Amino acid sequence: MDISREILNVKNLSVRFKSKNGLVHTAVDDISLTLRDGDVTALVGESGSGKTTLARAVMGLVERAAGTVSLFGKDTSALNAEEFNELRRMCGYIPQDPYGAIPPGLSALDAVTEPAVIARRYARYARDERELRARLLLKELGLDDERILRSRAVGLSGGQRQRVEIARALMLSPKLLICDEPTSMQDVSTRGEIIEVLYKRVSEGMSMIFITHDLLLAGRAAKSILVMKDGRLCEYGSASDVLNRPKHEYTRALLDAVPRNKFI
Repeated sequence: MDISREILNVKNLSVRFKSKNGLVHTAVDDISLTLRDGDVTALVGESGSGKTTLARAVMGLVERAAGTVSLFGKDTSALNAEEFNELRRMCGYIPQDPYGAIPPGLSALDAVTEPAVIARRYARYARDERELRARLLLKELGLDDERILRSRAVGLSGGQRQRVEIARALMLSPKLLICDEPTSMQDVSTRGEIIEVLYKRVSEGMSMIFITHDLLLAGRAAKSILVMKDGRLCEYGSASDVLNRPKHEYTRALLDAVPRNKFI
């Protein structure tokens, strides 16, 4: 497949949900953004701002009420299910909740190799070669204790599960990675290591959407920042401009709430 340098193009995207009493809630309201090869954009906002819903709409996991999503130059609304799935195999998704994302009966090692088995990627390789790739990814993320690798997901801590989920998302070498709060359960030192692992892939051409409520972390992880509140776009610009010259009062309030000496 010919891959355009434009990895993702979202135009005027809106998502609405209907409550049990019939009321309509607009979770994402007329959002647009573009990513090209090697771009990293952070989606920033408080809980309920629409960040996760926007990411899920990009992946086709929730229905759009309006707008278009193009992946790798293809309008996803014009694709059949098989064609859309082919594009999604080129994407990685790290969900916000690592507790519900990993099959509980699988070991950490098997959870990382599973996407390659499902996608029939690396099919020409023997199981031990797939396992070696998974081990290298987990080691890069600080998990190389054999007891941890052989432990079922239900026996891992939240931070360990999160790192397993990151390795799982990287297993197929995605061209686009969507990370939803990927460092939320990590301590300060591990958080920095994870950012370095992700940026190594960015340096190799991967594009990334990094979702966080933390503006300073967004500034470390991303080249551009999109600030959302109540489903709407408040501010969109380079990380430097948003952090140093914020235009919207909500962005300024988010910055004021973070200690300036905070280590990110």
